[in-house]
Amino acid sequence: MDLSPEILDNESQDTKTYQIVEERSGVFLKQWESQVRPYIEMIDYLRRIGIEKDLALPSIAVVGDQSSGKSSVLEALSGVALPRGSGIVTRCPLELKLRKLHEGSSWTAVISYRDVQETFTDPSQVEGHVRRAQNILAGDGVGICDELISLMITSPDVCDLTLIDLPGITRVPVKGQPEDIGDQIRRLILKFIEKRETINLVVVPCNVDIATTEALRMAQGVDPNGTRTLAILTKPDLVDKGAEADILQVMQGKVVTLKKGFIMVRCRGQSDINENLSLAEATKLETEFFKSHIHFSYLLEEQKVTTRCLATKLTKELVEHIKASLPTLTEQIQIRLSAVKLELRNYGQGPPMEPEKMGSYLSKRILEFSDQISELCRSGTSGEKNIYSLLRPVFKQWESLLKSSKELFRNEVQEMTENYEAHRGREIITFSDYCVYESLIQKHVNNLKPPAIETLKTIRAIVQNEFRAQCELCFPNYPHLRYMIINQIDDIQSQQEAKVEKRIMEYISMEKLVFTQDPIFTQKMVDFRFVEKRQEEESVCLDTGENATSPNNCAVFDTRKLTPDKWIIYYEIVYQRLADFIPMLILLFILKEAVVMLRAESMDLRNVADVPKLLSEDSESGRRRTELHQRMERLRMAQERITINI
Repeated sequence: MDLSPEILDNESQDTKTYQIVEERSGVFLKQWESQVRPYIEMIDYLRRIGIEKDLALPSIAVVGDQSSGKSSVLEALSGVALPRGSGIVTRCPLELKLRKLHEGSSWTAVISYRDVQETFTDPSQVEGHVRRAQNILAGDGVGICDELISLMITSPDVCDLTLIDLPGITRVPVKGQPEDIGDQIRRLILKFIEKRETINLVVVPCNVDIATTEALRMAQGVDPNGTRTLAILTKPDLVDKGAEADILQVMQGKVVTLKKGFIMVRCRGQSDINENLSLAEATKLETEFFKSHIHFSYLLEEQKVTTRCLATKLTKELVEHIKASLPTLTEQIQIRLSAVKLELRNYGQGPPMEPEKMGSYLSKRILEFSDQISELCRSGTSGEKNIYSLLRPVFKQWESLLKSSKELFRNEVQEMTENYEAHRGREIITFSDYCVYESLIQKHVNNLKPPAIETLKTIRAIVQNEFRAQCELCFPNYPHLRYMIINQIDDIQSQQEAKVEKRIMEYISMEKLVFTQDPIFTQKMVDFRFVEKRQEEESVCLDTGENATSPNNCAVFDTRKLTPDKWIIYYEIVYQRLADFIPMLILLFILKEAVVMLRAESMDLRNVADVPKLLSEDSESGRRRTELHQRMERLRMAQERITINI
């Protein structure tokens, strides 16, 4: 007999169909796979891409008081032993993903938490892996943590189902637990069960006052109409004689109304585990228990008891819940996409998310920087300042130093002339030695090296800082790119400074040659009215009498008193050459040529660097822009996947 493909949508056929399927294939409805698996896989895909950061997904949360039998129910569904013991055993939310494989496939499990992902093929290792994960997340002890542990089990013997196991509700802290452990657990549980997208699977023992259990009360608090709550009654073998009627009242919804109803199961107890009762044997014993029970046997016919019925019911409820949630999910995704696109406008244009587009974006940004640097060199424009307004005072200081050195030089020449006898060599009286005065100007020019080098270093610091500032303005959100370009700026400035320093030294050495073209010097003498001054000197009368042979008369014959003026005229030429040449030399290499070099080297970054790393952002706006782009991509991917299933 073939099952109708409309099973999930035809409630009237459920009971008869479940009976047929149970007879033919046990717990799992194989014929449902073509309908069930796409929805389960869709939710898995949405979780995998991280869509839960943006909106809640349909899920089943398992809630129960401590020792309610919650772990036993999950063991029966998954076919593996989960951590057991007294006190809090489930200390972190455990996402249990069961995926059915075709017959003959091998059992495999993958556990994931934080950055850890481990695969194993031995079912007996499940408990150890889960305990180790909980100890890593919640610490060794009895504390809890809200970080999720994901355990995916693929096997031919499970159903397609995803459950989230939550810590058992406790009231009294045990040794080592904080006093507010109960409140911590309740807050953690509410974080999951209050979402409208969550089916709350409440596990309640039959041997307690069901209506007053904390787990059921919490579920009713977030789902007062009982539209998304399914209750599981455990431990029916512990019901006191005579109380069976009360349990049946609960099962019929006469005590607590839940639209998804109640299912009763009998799972392995601690004594069964101690006796090494397998899960397969426990399933058979469970069926026999309900078949032979005088009060509960008719519930078997209504498919309201056994783990097999629970698995079928949960799969059906989850798939129907997913299908019902799709329109809302689609609407929420569309709303969030619009909001993300709107917010992105506030953060400007950032780097593209696709690696293949990053190269051209990087080129564009580097070209913009290069244009800014070139304009800085051409016009001096740099934000509200002009770089030449910063350089000009330094060059003015250099020129002022040269100008003040002229007076010092004049005084030194004058002093040498007046005390010439102390400097006089082998020449006879009335002759002046050119070399004496030449050495004086050479010494004076040589003393200009330190201030010239200091001018260079000052200009280099200004230009370097302006280039750096321009880099900061152009790449405010890209620390790696800034680091690379700033290193280039520093390296280029160091190279250029070395070049300029060498040329300054060379030029100072050239000035020590004491040379100028005759027409230039002659013109300077005319400009300084040297002839007029000479005529004035030659009109001086000679001393006569006893002082006729005085050395003072020698100045009339060799015109030594005119020597300082001639050397000052020559120093004026030196002054003009140095006043212009040093600034021009510095500007050429430190500014003009450095711009060309920086432009070339920065453009080379496109070919030799890790482009995605260069474009990684560190500012709050950059991080937010990246986050929004990632969120938009998640939402877009989710939208496409959901469209396939609608």
